[in-house]
Amino acid sequence: MVLSEKALEFLAAHGMEPERFPMREATAAFLSEMELGLAGRSSSLDMIPTWLKSGSVIPGRRAAVIDAGGTNFRASLVSFTDDGPVIERCERSPMPGSLAPATWEEFEDFSARQLLPMLDGVQGIGFCFSYRAAITPERDGEVIAMSKGVELTGYEGRRICADLKAALARLGGPDLPAVLVNDTAAVTLAAAADAHARDYDGLIGLICGTGQNSCCIVDTEHIGKLGLPGGSSMLVNLESGCFDRWPRGDFDMELDRASTLPGDHLLEKMTSGAYLGELCRLTLRGAARDGLFSGAGAAAAMGLDTLTSAEADRLACGGAGPFDDADAKLASELCCAVFRRAARCTCANISAILVLTGTGLNDDLPTCVSADGSVIRFSRAFRSCLDAELAAFTRGLLGLNCVIRTQEEATTLGSAVAALINT
Repeated sequence: MVLSEKALEFLAAHGMEPERFPMREATAAFLSEMELGLAGRSSSLDMIPTWLKSGSVIPGRRAAVIDAGGTNFRASLVSFTDDGPVIERCERSPMPGSLAPATWEEFEDFSARQLLPMLDGVQGIGFCFSYRAAITPERDGEVIAMSKGVELTGYEGRRICADLKAALARLGGPDLPAVLVNDTAAVTLAAAADAHARDYDGLIGLICGTGQNSCCIVDTEHIGKLGLPGGSSMLVNLESGCFDRWPRGDFDMELDRASTLPGDHLLEKMTSGAYLGELCRLTLRGAARDGLFSGAGAAAAMGLDTLTSAEADRLACGGAGPFDDADAKLASELCCAVFRRAARCTCANISAILVLTGTGLNDDLPTCVSADGSVIRFSRAFRSCLDAELAAFTRGLLGLNCVIRTQEEATTLGSAVAALINT
């Protein structure tokens, strides 16, 4: 969508225009933070070594999976057949701490009870934990911080898989190896185990849903903070939602001040489904205060007590919502600008990973961006803008080739892969 001069002037006045930062500079800033994080120096990107490798699973094996996500909690049973992985059973519940505060003990006990019926005949447990965690060489981990509106207390210093195994033991469950995996690493592993993985030059994991994160495969010699020799590779969880080196606008800062954790997960607050709707709502209300709408349009904008990301996406794609005529067009432009900026941020994120890993150079074998999440899968405004940015900048200017691939239940399948090839 071509933005009108009226919309562009308003967005620029508030530091919210999509082109506020040039893509080359944005990519270079992201790359610099990645390198600092790998070296163990101060960086907004944790670059967490997962101690996980990628690969395929021998048919005939089974894994139980916990997927503790931003909105939902799932316990699943996955079997690997000659035709690929199959989810035999899946139980869904609200994520503990998403509807009301919960303690760490309550979370682990709930996890164990949900998983217990899945454990007959399995060889391992994959625990997909979609929050910042410091991973140990034993492929367990300790929570760094919770996010996405989930409130858990008492997690400090606790080992995630060890506590799960202890909870299972209290319930009389079997003693099985358990592997901790981040959702983005799981999405990466789901693609690595797919038959089409041989058609790709490299793999990148990307989450654009309730939260935002990315993952890449790095030679161990480049992970300076581990001090390991080269010659092998490891999945690295960027925690890219925490990136904070790009300029923010007035409505970004307004949203951040009202959030549960001000100053934290700044890129996530510019790009993820948990925040894009609210960011659009604040932008529309700002336009109303600045007199851009008619009287009726201003009343409609100021009357928006909430706006989901799905509703904002419909506005961005031309839906009128509570607006009429010229007001509807302006509202669409402003929401589209918010989604377009999110797409540009994501494009720079992907491009920086391609540069770091040296992949995407082969025209015949593109790098696969294995992606999951509501925004990347269902937002028409975001996905169309991201595809355009990747074509124009990543391929057109940098000469790097990648394709975005999504699949059903990617985190569950990838977590099962992690459980069976990393124990």
